[in-house]
Amino acid sequence: MWTVSTLVQAFSDALNARFNSLSVRGEISGLVRAASGHQYFNLKDGTAQLRCVWFRQRAGSAATALRDGMSVRLRATVAIYEPRGDLQLIVESVQPDGEGALLEAFLRLKAKLQIEGLFDPERKRPLPALPQAVGVITSLQAAALRDVLTTLRRRSPHVRVVVYPASVQGAAAPGELLAALQRAQARREVDLILLVRGGGSLDDLWAFNDEALTRAIAASTLPVISGVGHETDFTLADFVADLRAPTPTAAAELGVPAQAALLDALTHTAHRASSALSRHLQREQQRCDRLALRWPQPAALLAAPQRHLAQLQWRLRQALNDLPRLHAQRLQLLQHRLAHALRQRAPRERERLNRCERSLPEALSRQISNSQLRLDRAAQHLQLLSPRATLARGYLLGMNANGQVLRDLTQLAPQQPLLLADAQRAVRIDIGRIDAQPHPLEADIPPN
Repeated sequence: MWTVSTLVQAFSDALNARFNSLSVRGEISGLVRAASGHQYFNLKDGTAQLRCVWFRQRAGSAATALRDGMSVRLRATVAIYEPRGDLQLIVESVQPDGEGALLEAFLRLKAKLQIEGLFDPERKRPLPALPQAVGVITSLQAAALRDVLTTLRRRSPHVRVVVYPASVQGAAAPGELLAALQRAQARREVDLILLVRGGGSLDDLWAFNDEALTRAIAASTLPVISGVGHETDFTLADFVADLRAPTPTAAAELGVPAQAALLDALTHTAHRASSALSRHLQREQQRCDRLALRWPQPAALLAAPQRHLAQLQWRLRQALNDLPRLHAQRLQLLQHRLAHALRQRAPRERERLNRCERSLPEALSRQISNSQLRLDRAAQHLQLLSPRATLARGYLLGMNANGQVLRDLTQLAPQQPLLLADAQRAVRIDIGRIDAQPHPLEADIPPN
């Protein structure tokens, strides 16, 4: 079972989900400006009408003044006024109906770029947390420039500001804005770009709906904050920029952090770090105290090693006292073993000596026989090689007067005596003249 309140709330939720933000064309009637600053009116055409409310927060900064009978285009959301159950439009912005052609072109280009994904939050670049330099693209004569410079100087006087001048209204404005953006990216001297302009009508802000400029903002390598117009003004530059600010001043505030806030944060961080360090030191001191209580005293640590050392000293003294007796016992043991070994080996060695005595004559006889045999063989060999054996076979040995054996007749000089020897005697022959000629001797050599 529904209650009235829950049913009206359900209707309101359904309308918000179905009609989040829409544009409506109609004529104003029954305009009422309340003391609170809110404006109430009906928007009607030839057959129907809707209640509308334009709250002070949005109506106060609008450049368009409403009047009964005025044809307008509203940007609004649908809601239900629950106390009366009335359907009404919550107005966000109002434009005269004469801007309809521009608005249609704006909506067509917006739909095209949205389909291409240029408005997707995923492609937005993060803003630098602490920019060192900020670029401002706007007109040098614009009041927005003064507001931005004042805000930047107040919030972050240490941040360097670079102004890239460009027209913000008129036929040449889109090209100059695009050139200024490209110049800022080419120089790479800033960390952030503020694209700003004061409020105005749709026609006044049309340069910021240029397709080429919009695509350049989307493709920018530097983060871009769009602060064009007032809070109720929307341009395509707002949708593709990395962040939309409702006003130029707000763009400057969003672009740089306040120096005072940074100093406060730094002070707070330092205080937290100091407190954390103090707490850590206190915990470590307590931990050291607990460990100290668990750790034994130096005297207790040394007691066990001292007892062990005393035991070692006593054992060492005992060992030194027992050392002579132990050596004597060892020597006696070795002597006993030696005597036993000698008693065990004496019979074996005596038997071995007897065997050697019995085998010695036979071994000497064999050794003498073997030596005599080797001697006879050597004598026979020597006899075969002896020159006497050769002379005994009928040969003579020729020598000169100096006793040198002649191996060639050319070694015998004229008038020099020749000595001929056999195995028994030698004869001296005096030769007056030598006629040495080749002569075959093979046939004259007697057989052996």
